[in-house]
Amino acid sequence: MSTVTEARLEPTGRTRINRGRNRAVADRAELLDLLADALVAHVGVQAPGTDGRPGHPVVLPTAYAVDVDGPDWGGTLYVHGSVAARWLRASVDRTVCVTVTELDGLVAGRSAFHHSMNYRSAVVIGRARLVDDPDERQHALDLIVDHMLPGRAATLRPSTRKELAATAVLAVPLHEASMKARAGGPVDEPEDVEAGVWGGHVPVRRVIDAPVPAEDNLPGLAVPDDVSGAGRTR
Repeated sequence: MSTVTEARLEPTGRTRINRGRNRAVADRAELLDLLADALVAHVGVQAPGTDGRPGHPVVLPTAYAVDVDGPDWGGTLYVHGSVAARWLRASVDRTVCVTVTELDGLVAGRSAFHHSMNYRSAVVIGRARLVDDPDERQHALDLIVDHMLPGRAATLRPSTRKELAATAVLAVPLHEASMKARAGGPVDEPEDVEAGVWGGHVPVRRVIDAPVPAEDNLPGLAVPDDVSGAGRTR
């Protein structure tokens, strides 16, 4: 089911924003824009115990991609990892929490209390599904590559059976998601403003530099468009 026609983020008991509700974002399109802009997701899982010790929570960074027309209702978020990864094995058929954050600015208030950051952040909660279907798994892996470098997947050789056997893909539905955002300058007390202390914000943006070729490139290889265009697409 496509998320394109689903205009709003409908909160559930697990995604309802209780604090800072004035910063809640209800437009699903803004969530999808954030997921398209960011590059790193953090996955929170309950890792199993070892050596008789109890399990413990763990949060790990990972590459990801989103398919707005994915098989899960509301769209699908894909993450991948090694089949030997304990966190990934512990996530299968269990509820996970995936977060994505983009830092957009540093807010300089006129008091320590009113210093802040401008940001966009998303929280996705759902049951992680191991992607067994070969076509869906290949599609997900291509999406993850193209999320980093759009158009790159089509230029690469097919994955080998050994590579695919070593890689697992998890799918998390985008149905239960929330988003918060902050923009602009500080919100200070009138007496602090009148005291004459400078206030404002410092915009923050990601800078992508020129590609650096590998030392073992064959002679004469030019930087391909899918790599040279990475800065333009972001």
